[in-house]
Amino acid sequence: MTLLNKKLDRRSFLKVSGLAGGGMMLSFSWLAGCKPTPEEVLTMPDEWFEINSYIKIGENGAVTLFNPNPEFGQNVKTSLPMILAEELDVDWKNVFVEQADFYPERFDRQFTGGSQSVRAAWTPLRTAGATARQLIVNAAAQSWNVPVAEITTNMGTVEHQASGKKAGYGEMASLAGTLDGPEPESIILKDNADFKIIGHSKKNVDLQKIVTGKPMFSLDHKVEGMKYAAIVHPPAFGMKLTSFDKSSVTSLPGIQDAFKVKIFKDDYGRNFFDTTTFPEIIAIVGNSTWEVLQAKKSLQAEWEEAPESTFPMAGRGGQTRDISVPGGLENSTTHKEKMAEFQRKPGNVQRKDGDPEAAFKKAARVIERTYSAPFLAHNTMEPMNCFAEVKGDRAIIYGPTQAPDFIMNALSSSLELPKENIQINLARMGGGFGRRAYSHHMVEAALISQKIQAPVKMVYTREDDMSAGVYRPTYSATYRAALDENNNLLALHVKAGGIPESPLHANRFPAGAIDNYLAETWQIESNITIGAFRAPRSNFIAGAEQSFLDELAEEMGKDPIAFRLELLKRAEANPVGENNDYDPKRYAGVLELVRDKSDWSNVPDGISRGVSAYFCHNSYVAEVVDVSIKDRKPVVESVYAAVDCGIVVNPDAAANMGEGAIVDGIGNAFYGEMAFENGVPTKTNFDKYRMIRHGEAPKKIEVHFVESKEDPTGLGEPLFPPVFAALGNSLYKATGKRLYEQPFQPQILQIENLGM
Repeated sequence: MTLLNKKLDRRSFLKVSGLAGGGMMLSFSWLAGCKPTPEEVLTMPDEWFEINSYIKIGENGAVTLFNPNPEFGQNVKTSLPMILAEELDVDWKNVFVEQADFYPERFDRQFTGGSQSVRAAWTPLRTAGATARQLIVNAAAQSWNVPVAEITTNMGTVEHQASGKKAGYGEMASLAGTLDGPEPESIILKDNADFKIIGHSKKNVDLQKIVTGKPMFSLDHKVEGMKYAAIVHPPAFGMKLTSFDKSSVTSLPGIQDAFKVKIFKDDYGRNFFDTTTFPEIIAIVGNSTWEVLQAKKSLQAEWEEAPESTFPMAGRGGQTRDISVPGGLENSTTHKEKMAEFQRKPGNVQRKDGDPEAAFKKAARVIERTYSAPFLAHNTMEPMNCFAEVKGDRAIIYGPTQAPDFIMNALSSSLELPKENIQINLARMGGGFGRRAYSHHMVEAALISQKIQAPVKMVYTREDDMSAGVYRPTYSATYRAALDENNNLLALHVKAGGIPESPLHANRFPAGAIDNYLAETWQIESNITIGAFRAPRSNFIAGAEQSFLDELAEEMGKDPIAFRLELLKRAEANPVGENNDYDPKRYAGVLELVRDKSDWSNVPDGISRGVSAYFCHNSYVAEVVDVSIKDRKPVVESVYAAVDCGIVVNPDAAANMGEGAIVDGIGNAFYGEMAFENGVPTKTNFDKYRMIRHGEAPKKIEVHFVESKEDPTGLGEPLFPPVFAALGNSLYKATGKRLYEQPFQPQILQIENLGM
C-alpha cells in the first residue's frame, strides 16, 4: 500500500520498513556522520514530511523514494528512484524504495510499456529531486538566517561553510514541508559530469525479497473471508454464450456460486471490451483455487457463433475509428490465403519518394522476397490474476497491470462507480511483454466481488490465457529491389500488412537513403484479440527488412555492414525526404561499434555470422549472432549487441534487460507460433507451445552501450527486434538456406545433410 498522504505511527512504520527490501531506515545522527546506537536506529519519526509526490523525508533523515511505475522485472523500481536520489543529493545506501499505488493526481504517467518509463520520467523525476533538495536548502537558509546561495548539499546533509553549521535533511524536513515550492526557473539540475548515482550500477531494491521468496505478487495477497474465482471464456473466438447449467457446478464441494459476467466497453484496447466479442463470460466462485478449477471441468454451457459487429476504438493518437469485427470461426489456413491475396493487391501508400515505378521498369534485375510470421502468445511466467474487494460505493483492486490508467474507465463503467472511489494498488508483475497492458482480468475480478459482496481472488490457468488471450498479430511483408546492370540500387518497394494491423513504419530506415522508395500497407480485420507484444510491429518488420537487406547486399557483392553504412552515409549527407524518423549518424554508430566488438571480419572456425540493426523506441541497436552446427542442430554460440539509448541510468540492470530481450527473441524466432482452427487456438500450454530452454540460450552475450550525453531513450524492447534477422542471416550462412517464415525450426528440420 502507498504511504502517500498518510501519517505513520511507530508500529505501521516498522511494518513498512520490513518490506523495504534493499532500502534502509536510519536515524539522523548517522546521516550526520555519527555511528547510531540501536535505540537511534529504531526510533521512528512521529511524522513523515511529504516534500513532493515522489519523496518523503522523516525527522530522523530517513528518505523514502516512491517508484511511480509498475514493475515487472525491467528494474524501474530501482532505476527511477536512482534518478530521484541523484538530484536530491542523498546517499543511495540510506534510501529505501516503495512502490506507489495508482495515484494519477500525484504521479505522472504511471504506465510501464513502450520502453518509455525512464525516458518519460527523466526530466520530471530529476526536477522533483532537485525541487526537494532546493526546499531543504531554503529551509536551512531560513533556519540559520543565512543567504540561500551560501548553502550546499552533499549526501543527505546541508551545510553553511562560513558559519560551520551543518545538518541532516531530516532536521530540515519539518520546515521544508511547510515552504512554498521554489519557482521553476530557479531549479538547477546537475551536470552529467557530477552524477554520483546515475551511471553507476545498483542492485535491485527487491533483490532480497526475490531470492528469499517473500510475498511480492498479488497471488500472495490474502484477507479474511476471501473467496476464489475462475473465469470461463468462450471456447473459440467468434462465439458467444447462450446458456449454462448452474447446477452442474454448484453442487460440487467448495463451490459457492456460478453466474454470468458482462464487461462494458472501454475506450482502450481491442475487442476485449467489445460486448459482441465477449458479450458474457461465466464466473465460478468457491473456497479455493483448486475447487473452482475442478468445477470448470464440469460446467455445462452452450455457445453459438457471434455475428459481425462494429464498435469504436481509440487509436494511438487518441482518434476514434469504427472497427468491424467479423463473425464466424477463423482458421490459420484461411488467414494465410487472405494475406497472400492482399499482398498481390495495391496497398495504401504511406510514403513515396521519387519515381519508383519508372525505376522498376528500367531495372536490369528485380529481387523480390516475401516474409511472414504467425500469431504469438505472451506467456508471462506469472498467470493473470487479480484481488478485488468491492463494498458499497468503494472498490480496492490489487493486481498486475502495466497500465492502470487504461483500465480505470472500464472499471468505473462496469462497476458504475466514480473513478475517485476506485483504488488500484500496483503489484509486482511476473512478466509483462505488453500482455498486462490489457487488464480485463481486473474488471472480471471486480465484477465478481461486487456480485458476491466479498473479497475475491481470481486466477487464470495457463490454458485460460493461451486460449482466450491477447496475441501478437500475424504479419506478412514483400520487399522488392530494382538493380541496374552494374548492381546499383535504383529503387526499393515494401508492402506489409497483417491480421489485424500492418507492421510497417514507413519513415524508418532505409527510407531517406534511397532516391526511389515506395511503402504500402494493408490490414485484415479479425475477431481474434491482439495487442502490444514486446516491440509492437517492430518485432516483425525489423526481421523482414534486415533479412532482405542482407540478401540484397549479397546480390550486390557487398559486405552486409558496409552496405548498411553506405546507405546511412547517404541518409546523413543527402537525405531523401523530410520525415525520416531516425538519426543516421547514431544508427551508423551502433553498426560500427558492433563491428568492432564482434571483430566482424575475423570469423572463428566453425562459426557462421549474421548481422542486423534497427531503430525503435527512440533507440538504436545493432547485433551480431554467431551460430555453429553441432549434431545436425544449430547452436547459438555468441551474441554481440551495440546499443545507443542515451544515458544509461543503471548499467548492470540495462545489460541484464538487453540479455533477456536477446534470449526472448531467439526463442520466438526458432519456435514461437500460435495457430487457429475454427476459432480455437491449437496450443494451450507449454507441452505444445515451444519456448526456448536454458540449454538453448547463447553461451555468451555481450551488450555494449554507446557513451552518450543524450537523455535516456528506450531499452526494454529495442534489443528484441534485431535478433530475428541477425539469427536468420547467420543460419543462412550455416545452412545455405534463406528463411522467409517464422518460426525457423520447422524449416531447419527439413534441411538435408545439415552440418555434413
